[in-house]
Amino acid sequence: MKLERSNVSYPLWRKKVDSSLFRQNGTTIPNWACRMWRVQGEFSGCTSRKDPLSKVRIVLEREQFDGWVTIAKEGRTTPAYRLWYSDDLAFRLKDVFLMSFVRDIEDRLRKAKGDKETNIEDEIPFWEFLDIEYDREARCFLFDAYYVQKPPFSELFKRFVESPVLHKIDDELGEKPPFRIYKNRWRPRAELEFELGANNVLYTLIDTKNRLVYVGEASNLIDRLRQNHPSIPEWDHFRYSVLPNEMAPHRKQLERMIIRDFAAVLENKADADSIRISEYRLANEKIDFT
Repeated sequence: MKLERSNVSYPLWRKKVDSSLFRQNGTTIPNWACRMWRVQGEFSGCTSRKDPLSKVRIVLEREQFDGWVTIAKEGRTTPAYRLWYSDDLAFRLKDVFLMSFVRDIEDRLRKAKGDKETNIEDEIPFWEFLDIEYDREARCFLFDAYYVQKPPFSELFKRFVESPVLHKIDDELGEKPPFRIYKNRWRPRAELEFELGANNVLYTLIDTKNRLVYVGEASNLIDRLRQNHPSIPEWDHFRYSVLPNEMAPHRKQLERMIIRDFAAVLENKADADSIRISEYRLANEKIDFT
């Protein structure tokens, strides 16, 4: 059984995690919470996030993010305040509340196919909760994942959520601009075989023992990295970015540009003029000077 928190410092709203957290980068603040936090006195004139007085901080797991509190424009019978947050926090919430995010994707996929009647929460029943505290003096909201539904096959789910595949689906359903680059974090070499959707990529390899860096491009990352890399045979970590399909013809040019940029700050085999900012060396053999 989940125990009640004992480390609450400020007035708290326990919010059920719903689709608004993922789709809208924000949530409406209920009237009782507005009164509890006295937001009316601070944000009554903030009708836009462009207003500097709407700016707040949000903290989740010791990370700080940008946030805003606004009031709906005139025309409502009662005032409606809303807490907004940046894209990077929205991305983190999708990671923290993994099961709710995946369920929301399923709901949107069904509706996109024309199924308007399904109540996804009745069919796949579970709730997750986000605790929101407000430090009025610091103008800072504190987010705490009070209850998280553990996914079955947790490592598979985690990998799926971090993959470009799911985020492409999310962006398409949200009608976001198609020209987007999907970035990934560093992973150990042993995890290469488990990558999903790593196509049309620019990648970086690291050999932490011999202090080497290598930049490359590939239409299929797994196939490419299964091949030998004589310039950096003992690489032990990799990361990559997935490019939009429209950029596939320009992938080689982008790779060469990045290699040249690395050569400007790392020791390299072509003796390109560089300001060396690290003990790491660039392992690429070919470096363009023009």
